[in-house]
Amino acid sequence: MIAQEEKILQTYFGYESFRPGQREVIDHVIHRKNTLAVMPTGGGKSLCYQIPGLSLEGTAIIISPLISLMKDQVDALLSLGIPATFINSSLSQAEQQTRLQEMALGNYKFVYVAPERFESTLFVNAVRGLSISLVAFDEAHCISQWGHDFRPSYRSIVPNLRRLNNIPVFVALTATATEEVIFDIQSLLSISSEDVVNTGFKRDNLSFHLVKGRDKAAYIHSFLKEHASESGIIYTATRKQADRLYEQLKLKGSKVEKYHAGLSEDERKQAQAAFIHDEKNIMIATNAFGMGIDKSNVRFVIHYAMPMNIESYYQEAGRAGRDGEPSDCILLFSPQDIQLQKFLIEQSLMDDKAKQSEYSKLQAMINYCHTHSCLTSFILNYFNNTTTKEICGHCSNCVDRQEKTDMTEEAQMILSCVKRMGERFGVGMTAKVLRGSNDKKIREFKLNSISTYGLLSAYTERELTEWINFLIAEQVLATEEGKYPTLKLNHNSVEVLKGKRKVWMFTPKVPTQTEIDYHEDLFESLRALRKRLADEKNVPPYVLFSDVTLKELSRYFPGTREDMLEIKGIGEKKYEQYGDKFLEAIQTWRNENPDAKKRIQISSESPVAKPKRTKDDRPSHMISYHLFQSEKSIKEIAAMRDFSQQTIESHIFKAFKGGHPISWNIFFNDDEEVNILKAREEIDVPKLKPLREALPEDYNYTKIKAVLVKNGLM
Repeated sequence: MIAQEEKILQTYFGYESFRPGQREVIDHVIHRKNTLAVMPTGGGKSLCYQIPGLSLEGTAIIISPLISLMKDQVDALLSLGIPATFINSSLSQAEQQTRLQEMALGNYKFVYVAPERFESTLFVNAVRGLSISLVAFDEAHCISQWGHDFRPSYRSIVPNLRRLNNIPVFVALTATATEEVIFDIQSLLSISSEDVVNTGFKRDNLSFHLVKGRDKAAYIHSFLKEHASESGIIYTATRKQADRLYEQLKLKGSKVEKYHAGLSEDERKQAQAAFIHDEKNIMIATNAFGMGIDKSNVRFVIHYAMPMNIESYYQEAGRAGRDGEPSDCILLFSPQDIQLQKFLIEQSLMDDKAKQSEYSKLQAMINYCHTHSCLTSFILNYFNNTTTKEICGHCSNCVDRQEKTDMTEEAQMILSCVKRMGERFGVGMTAKVLRGSNDKKIREFKLNSISTYGLLSAYTERELTEWINFLIAEQVLATEEGKYPTLKLNHNSVEVLKGKRKVWMFTPKVPTQTEIDYHEDLFESLRALRKRLADEKNVPPYVLFSDVTLKELSRYFPGTREDMLEIKGIGEKKYEQYGDKFLEAIQTWRNENPDAKKRIQISSESPVAKPKRTKDDRPSHMISYHLFQSEKSIKEIAAMRDFSQQTIESHIFKAFKGGHPISWNIFFNDDEEVNILKAREEIDVPKLKPLREALPEDYNYTKIKAVLVKNGLM
């Protein structure tokens, strides 16, 4: 009989052959076997019920979760001359009644309905007397209580359907389903394992990218400039984010629309129509947009913030490249995204058991954002419950993270700290203990007395937090799931602690430098002092000292008049007027923050100290240079030598000026170099601060100075 279905495929839909899985699903359905099809977005799921619906006698009932999806599908069928309709809340009572009458007469081959229709006695009675070819559940993951988009109304109608004696076969279709969800759908719809057709989730045309530590709005603006003619979707976590980003991009001239539940139905319809018809090429939306949208030429999907779970992310990202052409899926991540998602879970009406499940899914999403493994494989392993190490070769981890560092010793320190903390605390507290924080809670729990307290004090809490999350993502550490997950050791932890397993951390070719290398709280304190003194003299604050000078003071902690005079921007006259007051403020802050010396030390070649020789009689800057050439990072060298990162940078640049080569691509790429040099030509005063202000936020002082040094401008 499949020959007839092939003819329908060619005649109505214009395809010469079936895609993977379609033939098998259609064969099951026409032989009246309840079937579940798990196929990727763009894999042709709708044909799996449309072709049997045309082939078999009777009317096919398609249960769909979204009004927009129904309309798109019905319009497509009507354009092919196939009698179809939808019945939902967008119709008046009179329109619904008319369509019910036409349905009862058998005048439709396809009727699309929302699940709530089956709660209506009138509708159920109309269906009871109908000759039905099949009943299809589109977006079938909505049935499962374990699905990421669970809809109780979807699940509750199953018993009502089972009481109808004229349904010959069920077919369920979804693009995203874990093993747990698949099993749940099978149980609900009596689908045997032999009748589950799972073609997998992999889509070779999609490239996944994870972007961290960037100004999100600036990144998107830059990306859109490079992809001005392409169509894309930008997903935000909240309506407020969508509104703000929409206004920003609209002001910059982008052809944008927005879509979220806070807009009226007419506004949403107009926005969707403009996007679908390519009148506007960018859609900024919450997750209220997209399910069932058939727009095939979406070249990119950007997530402005981390979604709540991988199922949602993969479904939303999968709206790119439905036509099979290469497309990008970009997730912009910041640690604040985690707190937002936890807040949304807590504010939901879910019971405790459901919340616990959501926290478990959220942890998997967090792990995705911290893994150094192939992003594509991470997603596929999540759905298939496997741990394969295959690489796609085109996600950001595969492309960028090609240099690796052995961090086994650091991992052992972290794992040891978790053990000594009794496996009772989470990521944040563990990072504070390793850092040697003076936090009140640390003292309350007496964690400042354990042997691992301050063990990794050369690193910031942010770095330690990143490392711990990396160990979780790589399953070297486990978590006890919940709103505040606690860290637990597992089998892999023991292997690492015993030295039987190495831990490698992959780093990008162009490492991200820490933009803030001074103490922000001291800087703010000095700003307040400067403002107070300036007010007394009725002059602008910058007349006293510039921000650059205050940052130098917050970086090097001068303790004497001589030290102070070595700081850029402070001469004899300035010191006579204000020096003692600022020295006093710095000393007070240092007394209150005794551990600050561990973070940023006055170096041997800082502006407040005299150069010194090391024991091997090499100049200090050459020791740093040779360590750098041996592939040590600036952060590592700073920690090893007990210097600030800025001092190590100055050492490396000094070595270059002395004729020693440097691989500049570690600091900047070709485009960044061009942009910095161009910006320098355009500013009136060729100094660092105005140059930094003229460039995007992700251009830090290190990058700028490196370009200037290379080109002999500094």
